[in-house]
This record gives sequence, structure tokens and C-alpha cells, in this order.
Amino acid sequence: MSTVIKIENISKEYRLGEVGTGTISRDINGWWAKVRGKENPNLKIDSKGKNVLSGDIHKALDNVSFEVNEGDVLGIIGKNGAGKSTMLKILSRVTTPTKGTFKVRGRIASLLEVGTGFHPELTGRDNIFLNGAILGMRKEEIKSKFDEIVDFSGVEKFIDTPVKRYSSGMYVRLAFAVAAHLEPEILIIDEVLAVGDVAFQNKCMGKMSEVSKQGRTVLFVSHNMAAVQKLCKTGILLEDGKLKYSGETTKAIEEYFKSSFSSRSSFDIPLSATKDSLEGYAYKLQIEDTEGNPINTVPVGKKWQVRIYFKMNKRTEHFIIGIGISNTMDVNFRTTWSAPMNIDKGEYEVIFKDTNIFMSAGEYKILVGLTSFQRSVQYAENVAVLRISEIDELNDERVLRISGNGLVLNPMDVELIKSTVVK
Repeated sequence: MSTVIKIENISKEYRLGEVGTGTISRDINGWWAKVRGKENPNLKIDSKGKNVLSGDIHKALDNVSFEVNEGDVLGIIGKNGAGKSTMLKILSRVTTPTKGTFKVRGRIASLLEVGTGFHPELTGRDNIFLNGAILGMRKEEIKSKFDEIVDFSGVEKFIDTPVKRYSSGMYVRLAFAVAAHLEPEILIIDEVLAVGDVAFQNKCMGKMSEVSKQGRTVLFVSHNMAAVQKLCKTGILLEDGKLKYSGETTKAIEEYFKSSFSSRSSFDIPLSATKDSLEGYAYKLQIEDTEGNPINTVPVGKKWQVRIYFKMNKRTEHFIIGIGISNTMDVNFRTTWSAPMNIDKGEYEVIFKDTNIFMSAGEYKILVGLTSFQRSVQYAENVAVLRISEIDELNDERVLRISGNGLVLNPMDVELIKSTVVK
């Protein structure tokens, strides 16, 4: 199978703070020196006698190398700021690498963010033809695909409306339909699909799978590990701009969770800008032993508990707080809720105690949900990772391993603790 993408020692650096020298002439001098392979005359001398540019250097990518074969579906994963989007922008020729080289064989269609490649003043119809022309397609080719694109996107009613009036979901649906149906050899998709609804995301997954079966290549960036596992044959893990792992998708996902969460016992829960207008919100989760001590690893067979800190902005009736536990493939096997309660304004803690739940060694994700009268108040996925180990790492003793993804015998005990009351 032939190689369609070859990345060799790619680095991308950004200078933080000051950009430019302050005058056009000095900027031109610096550029001309770079073109000739000469030293930048605007460099300053640091305390160690080395020439440096003013401002700190941030390496978005640091000496990354990998290859992608024709027909591969490659998942690119990593924490925010790991360099995923920068890599895709380099491959899409949106930006250039600071160092290194890359070779791409075939036409590329990219969907990197909402609105990529679309002109806001043009209609959806015009943008379909514009994007096709950018990909090098003839007008007759685009016409033959037009009805299929519109049908897939579901925006037929608004196809002659300027896309600046589209919602973000409509924008993404049309953009993906264009990128997938105009038959590029390489399809690059960033996390932007998360903007669409669940039904459309499933359609996109099916289309990308179909594209790969046609021998075309797909690069897919996502924080949805279930989607990556389902779609991608291989995966790479980026961490702080460096390539940490390249190979089997399942292993890449395992390495991602190990590097992201397993050394932590306390996790801040992401909050929306409207948190103060909600009835309440959870803001911190902590994994503990039965004595309330924070722990980052639980030996198989040992008891543990989850403590959640939350705040109520006003008195709320029929309030429920719960957690869900799933494996790294997003297969949920346990959800536990508190009993409905009438709760006053104030700060609270709730403890979910492991009494009769047995789990095999591995990494498990925790989600948190708050409801009131069966209406969602807050829902936060992938809040924390619970690590169950085969070995008691404190005593270095072998403990019983339970096979399978987990076996639930009885519900977890839930204990509510009231703390400082907010006046």
C-alpha cells in the first residue's frame, strides 16, 4: 500500500508576546535574510551570548514524524494544546512548518473549524461550487454531486440563502457534505463535528467509513474516544507538541487516558459562563479511599468513593445529582443517582460510596449530572478517570483480578453533606 502523507521532523514554533520588529524595513530585512538562509539581523543577544528573538518561543509541534498509507483512517488524539489542529493546518497548507518537511500525494479536503473554506456572503449553492473549484473539479463534476450534497446536509430549504445566516450546525452539515462528496483523495476532519447533533454525527461517521472503504484516506481529530475507536484503524497521540505514541488505536487511547488523568485524584469540573444563572452546579470531583483520603489509584477489590462538591444558587425542589461510570470506549455500565430532595441555597458535598461494585483493572471515565424535575441542569462528560490497578501499589501485593468490564451487585451508597450556607 502506497504512502500518501509523509511527515518528517516537523516543528512549528510561535513567538509569544511581541510580533514583528516595529518597522516594515526591519521586517523585510529579517524576511530577506531568512530567504537567503542567513541569520536574522534583528536577533538580540541573550545573557548567554546567543542570538534570540524577543518574546518566548512556544513549540506547538516538536520534531514529529509519521506516515499515513492510502486508505488509512488515522485518529489524532491528545489534550487541548497538544498540537493536533496545528498538524492538520500544516497538512492543509493553512500554515507552514518552522522546521521539517512533509509530502502529500492527492487532493485534500479539510474541515478544520466552522466556516472553513466558505465565503459568508455567498449562498450555500455558490459555496458548493466554490469549494469544488478550489479542489480542482470541473463544473460538470460538481453538478453531478450537487443533489447528493444538499440531500446529505439537510439544508435544501436554505441552499440559496447566504451562509452567514446559517446556524453553526447548518454550517457544519453543509461543509462536511461538500468535503466528503467532492471526492478528495484525503479528507481531514477536526473536532468541528461536535457542533452537529447526534443524528448528523452518526451520518458523518458512516460517510467517513464509506470514504475509507473507497480507498481514500481520512485524518480524524476528536475527543470522542468511542468515535475514534469505531472509525480509525490506527492512531497517534500528541502530547505537548511531541509524538508520544503511534500505532494501534486502542493502545493510543489507553496511553491518552494514562497521560491525562491517572496521576490525579482531584478534578475540576468544566463550568459554563452561565453557571450562576443555573439552579446549581458541580465544580469539583475527588476520588478517595473509605477514610476520605484522596487517591489516584484503587487496587482491584479495595473500596473507594467519589466526592463531588457543588453549589446551589437558590432553593430547588426535586433536585437529583448523579454519576456515570464507563470504560475508555464510552460503554456505560453504571449510573447512580441520589434520591430526589428539596435543597436550599448553599455549598454541599455528596459522596458516592463503592459498597458492592466490582471492576476489573483498567481506566474508567466518570461523568456528572444534575437534574431538577427531570430537566437537565448540568451534564459534564469525561470529568475524571478512575484507575483500577491489578497490584496494591502501596504494599506491592497481588490482589484478585475480576475479569470483564465490571459487575454491579448493588447500588452505591449516597451521602449528602451540607457545608457553608450562602446567605
